[in-house]
Amino acid sequence: MIDFLEKQHSPWQSILLLLLLTFACSISIQILVIVLGLLTNANAQSFLSSGGDLSALQNTPFFVYALLASSTFGTFYLPAIFLQKREPYNLYFPSENRNNNLFYILAIAGLLAFGPMMGLIGEWNANMTLPEGLKGVENWMRTQEDASNDLIRNIVMVDSIGLLFINIIVLAVFPAIAEEYYFRGSVMHILQRIVKNQHLAIWITAIIFSAIHVQFFGFFPRVLLGAFFGYMLIWTNNIWVPIVGHFVNNATVTILAYYYTTQGKSFEDLQSYDNYPIFVYLGSLLLTTAIALLFYKKSKSNINYGEGLD
Repeated sequence: MIDFLEKQHSPWQSILLLLLLTFACSISIQILVIVLGLLTNANAQSFLSSGGDLSALQNTPFFVYALLASSTFGTFYLPAIFLQKREPYNLYFPSENRNNNLFYILAIAGLLAFGPMMGLIGEWNANMTLPEGLKGVENWMRTQEDASNDLIRNIVMVDSIGLLFINIIVLAVFPAIAEEYYFRGSVMHILQRIVKNQHLAIWITAIIFSAIHVQFFGFFPRVLLGAFFGYMLIWTNNIWVPIVGHFVNNATVTILAYYYTTQGKSFEDLQSYDNYPIFVYLGSLLLTTAIALLFYKKSKSNINYGEGLD
């Protein structure tokens, strides 16, 4: 046992350890929050009797936020932190060039430039249908999507500055840090050690990242977003660049939801996609490509994160 603890873990041991930490931390933290909810009469009994349906807690928003924050903290942040402490010989959260503001600007610019194309892909994904033989699967996917949308609607469609601020913290700040530490920092690092190819590790991680959200009709845009975050890390060797990009993406949606609510618009309006002329989509693709090339060129001399991307 002592010899095992002294040896560096193989990537398969690392992934197993991360999964065990994820299970243990997630269950422990959420049980703690539910117990506190029961002790403080925060309607936790309704949550338990509904089988974990957060919509049963509409009248106790504080408990909903506590569950969401604890889920993010316990499922993603703590396991990643504990893994790094257990494996100090692996640098899971690099932060080189942390003060180079150009990388943050390019990351945000890339997200904005790709917006129209992301919307086009999102619209296609949202209207996707499966073959007749898989209609049962499609109906199940639609049911899961509707349940997820109901939860999101109840949380993001707010009309007070106070709730907007809480939403930005719980839905943008916490997930940006926790999920990037977990997926780009930990999972992608381990996968790169397994497959020996950074591109493959980036895309596998992006697929896992999207699948974890269990929103099938937004699957492909989220895969692209995850890949974008992955390249941000590889090209800059700075975990804070994808964290900032992730935060900007989530915060933008949160602020738009607040704005739509104050204007009397619905959640369905928020989810609708704008249709642009073809030249807008072509411009979006070309501008995104140009920004990505500039990003790569500016960061190439700073690549120390594993193998180069040549």
